[in-house]
Amino acid sequence: MQFSGLQKTSLLDYPDKVASVLFTPGCNLRCPYCHNWKIATDPQPPFLQEAAILEILEGRKKYINAVVITGGEPCMHKELPQFLAKLKEHGFSVKLDTNGFYPAILKECLNYVEYVALDIKTSLEKYKQLGAQDTDNLQKSIDILKTNKISYEFRTTIVPELVTLQDLINIGELIKGSKIHALQQFIPENTSDKHYQALQCYAPETINEFADMLSKYTEKVIMRI
Repeated sequence: MQFSGLQKTSLLDYPDKVASVLFTPGCNLRCPYCHNWKIATDPQPPFLQEAAILEILEGRKKYINAVVITGGEPCMHKELPQFLAKLKEHGFSVKLDTNGFYPAILKECLNYVEYVALDIKTSLEKYKQLGAQDTDNLQKSIDILKTNKISYEFRTTIVPELVTLQDLINIGELIKGSKIHALQQFIPENTSDKHYQALQCYAPETINEFADMLSKYTEKVIMRI
């Protein structure tokens, strides 16, 4: 397996752990507000190879105790579960970030991870704006996490225009009975579509109102604003 990048230390990406973050190349979606759009839409070499990554991570064990796999979309790579198994063999806690469009790979990965963050980007009806014509696989992944014992969170970046109160109500119905839903502030920088760099973010007070509404559907709402 190969990677587009490595962040050696992160205090934010894995709850309560110090982690290194690996970025996989490529993505099936084309979110116009994506910050990692270069590696998602047009990944370019040089790529970091699996053996080199494992060597680097092994050498950083005194600084980190976890690894986060993000993208792009990690689950589009069929060899991902085998790589996660190697991380477990090296003694790392593993968190996986995914958009949920590869439920079969996600289910296989659950044997090797401790935490999953699944992005629910907007209401299902708007996913066509993100390049997805069918959301059946996303719904399957949501159900997999809701019925599994693995620690997980659903999360939504509050992007103006793409995420309204009605969209969040629709998302709430989709994730009803879930454990955690995280609301993340949108940062209008380095987006793939320049239009989104000109948008005004939702005020914290508005996001608080969104959180109050979502609390009817999930056990816990986290706000990252």
